[in-house]
Amino acid sequence: MLINFIILIIGFIVLVKGADLFVDAASSLAENFHISKMLIALTIVAFGTSAPEFAVSIKSMLSGSGDIVLGNVIGSNILNILLILGISSCIHSLNVKNATVKKELPITILISTLLIVLISDRLLANSTSNALTRADGIIILLFFLVFIYYLLTVMRKKVEEKEEQPKFGIIKSILFTIGGIICLILGSNAVVDAASFIAKELGVSERMISLTIIAFGTSLPELVTSVIATKKGEYDIAIGNVVGSNIFNISIVLGVPLIIFGTISSITFNYIDLFVLFLSSFLLFIFSLKDHKIDRKEGIVFLLIFIIYYSFVIIG
Repeated sequence: MLINFIILIIGFIVLVKGADLFVDAASSLAENFHISKMLIALTIVAFGTSAPEFAVSIKSMLSGSGDIVLGNVIGSNILNILLILGISSCIHSLNVKNATVKKELPITILISTLLIVLISDRLLANSTSNALTRADGIIILLFFLVFIYYLLTVMRKKVEEKEEQPKFGIIKSILFTIGGIICLILGSNAVVDAASFIAKELGVSERMISLTIIAFGTSLPELVTSVIATKKGEYDIAIGNVVGSNIFNISIVLGVPLIIFGTISSITFNYIDLFVLFLSSFLLFIFSLKDHKIDRKEGIVFLLIFIIYYSFVIIG
């Protein structure tokens, strides 16, 4: 077990260093190509930080652990908003652009609601158990295509951000972005594997491991990236990372394995998990709608809900 603790520490170090490089490289990438940092955050940054969740999902489906796939997605999305944006906004108020409030946050609410509807067979379809099928995966992917279409329309628009001198040139920006993603994936994998081994040795249940250790571990790239982006004043990257990751988590991390492997049956998650998933997305929209920023007080509200929810998960 001592070796796993050492791996845990090394994994965290690789994560932090990788995220630091990743944020600078992603920012430079946007400046070099004269495109919006929010667009970079919603695509490259979000996809890069969602890579650990995707790897865990594929691995879990291959081993027949459907609950871990779903717990990974639900837990990660809750963590992304309540913990990551909670901590980030306590460090500094996060400015939210008008387009994000009007378009990207409603898309996040819609896809979270879609997942809740698709998973609620017992409640809505009078079924004996909740399940997600290949057909559900196709519906989720079709919704994702709408999001892709939105991103393509954003790309056509002229960037209104002020010009800044990139920290890195084009080649270095690309190489450091790839290097940062690799560090994030390797670091989070080391943390998840070591933490899961320790938890299993201590007799922790699979549901709790998926909603806590795996969800937290696979959300570490988002956490470290958003916190470092906030400290550097890159608020678009901090918010876009979370919003994009939540959309990628449901669409790709859950949708793609469903299409490849088929049904996740006899789902054991309760409606408290799904309610908190919706609540976190809804509150993010409401807080941002008020004055186009998430301040320290709202960050504290996020963190309090996070503590209450995870106290319920652990006690339950």
